[in-house]
Amino acid sequence: MLTVILISALVGCLAGFLAGLLGIGGGLVIVPVLVVLLPALGVVSSEEIMVVAIATSLASIIITSGSSIRAHHKRNNVSWSLAGTVMLGAGIGAGITGLVAHHLDGATLKIFFGVAVFLLALRMLGSRAVLGRALLPAKPLLAAIAAALGGIAALMGIGGGALVVPVLNYFSVDMRRAIGCAAASGIAIAVFGTLGYVIAGWQHYQFADGFLGYIYLPALIGIVSTSVFTATWGAAMTQRLPVLTIKRVFGVFLMLVAARMVFS
Repeated sequence: MLTVILISALVGCLAGFLAGLLGIGGGLVIVPVLVVLLPALGVVSSEEIMVVAIATSLASIIITSGSSIRAHHKRNNVSWSLAGTVMLGAGIGAGITGLVAHHLDGATLKIFFGVAVFLLALRMLGSRAVLGRALLPAKPLLAAIAAALGGIAALMGIGGGALVVPVLNYFSVDMRRAIGCAAASGIAIAVFGTLGYVIAGWQHYQFADGFLGYIYLPALIGIVSTSVFTATWGAAMTQRLPVLTIKRVFGVFLMLVAARMVFS
């Protein structure tokens, strides 16, 4: 258990920094490490590891995104009128996914959405404009889009930023504000998604063994013990980097997300 906490604390450093810089939940880092670590230590079987890793990653986002959004709010990177609509839709989508995720075969979905994310990455890397050209849709449609994005994010355990940021930027939202909004939506995705995973896993794992539903608490403790601090540093970097540079960095990040979805 101590080994899990220490390794998870190291992972939390990078996950928190990425959460602040890009508005993501850090699942790209957290999930692959837990998938290798927990079965190797005999904590979880290989058949159950994905759902445990994703649930634990989502639970960590509650704390990490909270730290990230405070930092972005201080820098006026969060448009709350926009964030409220996205949070509502994303939270509903994530909650539904959390309840049914253990019944789904995600292989086909991973490939489909991996290709979609890859195309988004190409668009961001090839663009020379700071903003997209499309206008924001009406709030009901935006909430529906956010629900779909939140459900996908909860299924992959990657937080909302990987999908929310490029979509908002396409709808002419500045990158810094899109990242701040993604950090806010990450909390909604994490809270409702985590609740779904806790309810779904309540009868599968025991609290005495370190679990809360599908969430493995020692790993969660290690991750959040460091991520809350590094998330603030990441958010500060968004003010120092040019917007177009942030867009390029995010495009590279999306390439990594797409590769993980398709080849994991």
